[in-house]
Amino acid sequence: MTQAELRLCSLLLQEHFGEIVEKVGNSLLRTGPRPLRLLVGDTGLLPDQVKKALCVLIQHNLVRYEVQPRGSVEYEARSKRILRILRYPRYIYTAKTLYGDPGELLVEELLLHGHLPMSCAVARVADRLTETMEDGKTMDYTEVSSTFVRLADTHFIQRCPIVPESPRSAKALPHSAPALAIDEKDMYTVPRLSLVGKGKRRHSCDKEEEGEHKTKRQKQDGGSSETPPDDGIYWQVNLERFHQHFRDQALVSAVASRMDQTSSEVVRTMLRMSEVTTASGASHTQPLSSNEIFRSLPSGYNIGKQVLDQYLALLADDPLEFVGKSGDSGGGTYTVNLHKALVSLATATLESIVEERFGSRCARIFRLLLRKKHLEQKQVEDFAMIPAKEAKDMLYRMLSENLVSLQEIPKTPDHAPSRTFYLYTVNVMAAARMLLHRCYKSVANLMERRQHEMRENKRLLEKSQRVEAILASMQATGAEAAQLHEVEEMITGPERQQLETLKHNVNKIDASENQVDETIFVLESFIESTTKRP
Repeated sequence: MTQAELRLCSLLLQEHFGEIVEKVGNSLLRTGPRPLRLLVGDTGLLPDQVKKALCVLIQHNLVRYEVQPRGSVEYEARSKRILRILRYPRYIYTAKTLYGDPGELLVEELLLHGHLPMSCAVARVADRLTETMEDGKTMDYTEVSSTFVRLADTHFIQRCPIVPESPRSAKALPHSAPALAIDEKDMYTVPRLSLVGKGKRRHSCDKEEEGEHKTKRQKQDGGSSETPPDDGIYWQVNLERFHQHFRDQALVSAVASRMDQTSSEVVRTMLRMSEVTTASGASHTQPLSSNEIFRSLPSGYNIGKQVLDQYLALLADDPLEFVGKSGDSGGGTYTVNLHKALVSLATATLESIVEERFGSRCARIFRLLLRKKHLEQKQVEDFAMIPAKEAKDMLYRMLSENLVSLQEIPKTPDHAPSRTFYLYTVNVMAAARMLLHRCYKSVANLMERRQHEMRENKRLLEKSQRVEAILASMQATGAEAAQLHEVEEMITGPERQQLETLKHNVNKIDASENQVDETIFVLESFIESTTKRP
């Protein structure tokens, strides 16, 4: 694990869970798997604090545990999973785009709590939607639960592993850690629940919530204290499925920009048909015939079967090879080559970064090396049509940044410079890893800058929050406009301008984090797809 990843993980844990959890997580990230005793000694915290911090981390799938042969339990941080916290807003926005407000809030609740039973998640979301409704309207549980079922059917959420039932004759060890497991066939099976009720507004159910502290996971109509029917069945967000959706969206956008909207819609249809049946790490989608694709096209695209065949032939003949053809020439089936698509996306990202940093001429040399694989300096000058001095300077600049590499091929065993070929080449994998490291460093810098901005304006933010709270209470009691104006004037003109500047800066930093994360996703997907290939 690099220092940039460690720093970013620490910042994410501190921002979302506080200093104690960050200290425990940072210790596990630095030292690797450790038992509780060594973890307490390394962090300097009380044993109860470390235990609670581990409970939080395990609840959110950020730490895994394993029983050792001698019976001790070791805890290990999941660094890749911690880095996914950066992508939480994107998951929530995607759920809103696909499934509306209920889908957005369901994914948000599951991410906020780590995992929840279906009955509890549906009740929480119904209550939150009811609070946002006007004219006394309420959200029905059945509408939210149907969205929950749709999320499970499309694999955006999945069941958490549970402790398998052991035979009654077998006795478990008193201090052994439970081994969690779940059958793949049950992972997306939603239990049949008769969730009847409507969402409640907060002011009318505060007392009820206080009286049901022991049964806070269960909220049914009538406030029954019985065990809910889905007790012990917990659900979590399937991050890999969201990543698959992001990859598909990037691929469709690339086809649209390279060809046209109809071609991208054909590829979108192929991806949608195989999104559930294709594994997240597969290099190809399931083979599909042109007849199947034609039947699955959206009704808005009124293209004939012959036109579709022409589009499929164009996609299959494209040099990028996003779509491949299998079978005989008389018909055959088509697949989307996911690995080649990720290679093309990562290469395009590298090219754009080179062009942004070094200019269009360097990008021309970079694309030339990608196409020709190995070239001498004189060949680069000739093919790129750039003067020798400029070409040499550009190659050395990219070489110093590790974007291109130099390969020596000696003609004699003594490696004499006069009898050695010096070939420039681009190692796409090495360049992607280097840029990914820089992206992690950039996000950490952005987070620290945002925290610095918030600390510098802490007093002003607290004053603004107090004024807003006073205004809200006065509006609820029906205060006059003059009184409200008098309270608003507690924040002076310069302070108001300072708040606007702070808001603008924080929004800009947040947007920058999201943009860098898009680059991180493309590079990570390319590296993962390449390393998994045989």
